[in-house]
Amino acid sequence: MKCPFCGSLDTQVIDSRVNEAGDAIRRRRRCAACDKRFTTWETAELRPPQIVKTNGTRQDFSEDKLREGFRRALHKRPVSTELVDAAVGRIRQRLLTLGEREIPAREIGELVMNELKKLDKVAYIRFASVYRSFQDVDDFRDVIRDIDQ
Repeated sequence: MKCPFCGSLDTQVIDSRVNEAGDAIRRRRRCAACDKRFTTWETAELRPPQIVKTNGTRQDFSEDKLREGFRRALHKRPVSTELVDAAVGRIRQRLLTLGEREIPAREIGELVMNELKKLDKVAYIRFASVYRSFQDVDDFRDVIRDIDQ
């Protein structure tokens, strides 16, 4: 670790402690060149995978975009923001635990549909009709039959 005071690369860790949550380590360091002390924090860096669109382009995962999809499907439906936040959190956590660098957009759509199915049946059907490009009433009947089973 480079000393922030003199720029020397010769520093020593003199104390390490895990924070209360257990997700970060605080390290006290001493510079061998200037003898000043400073603190560093070490945390795990988790990055969601890149999304591979159906046309082959890639884009960064966006929680805002995911939340917008839920908002549109749940428009004028009696579902609290807390429930939507929890669903978005579960999807994000699922993506992080996959450990993949890339994931097809289709898989995210399926995750959203599974969450909507639990939250609100009408929103699930709305999302499915756009996501699966329903062409006629029979497509709606099939999804409604699927919900009832």
